[in-house]
Amino acid sequence: MLLRQAAFWIFAGLTAIASLFVVTTRNVVHSALGLAAALVGAAAIFILFGAEFIGLAQILIYVGAVVVLFLFGIMLTSGTGGRTVVDNDRRWLAALVSIGVFVVLAAGMITAYGRQRLEFKVAFPIRELGTELFTNWILPFEAVSILLLAALVGAIVLARRD
Repeated sequence: MLLRQAAFWIFAGLTAIASLFVVTTRNVVHSALGLAAALVGAAAIFILFGAEFIGLAQILIYVGAVVVLFLFGIMLTSGTGGRTVVDNDRRWLAALVSIGVFVVLAAGMITAYGRQRLEFKVAFPIRELGTELFTNWILPFEAVSILLLAALVGAIVLARRD
């Protein structure tokens, strides 16, 4: 159990550092890569708690599709070849707000649970999830895929030189 706790704190710390990097860096591409690292850290925490499907789906969908789409859009619409620098004095305010949100959430969790030992005995029904996703939720699932395709086509149209 001590190994699991150590792994949690390592992943939580790396995720927090990556999240701070996202809001404090000046380069948009580096910020997107930091977002990918933060999402991988959150997925690692899901996997650590026994929700392997959710963790792997987060890596596949968010890191493998959404962040790559962000990077693709940035590189297609950027005239400087991915060297876009966002120069804004409010980035430190964003970092301060993210630290504040983290402190409030951590304090709330510590207040709610304290040193109470939580058992995670989650049986995740992957087959039932797949059936539900592709029967009752097929329309929103396909709507998201069409939205991502439209964003990709829009980035290509904006990047095309006439």
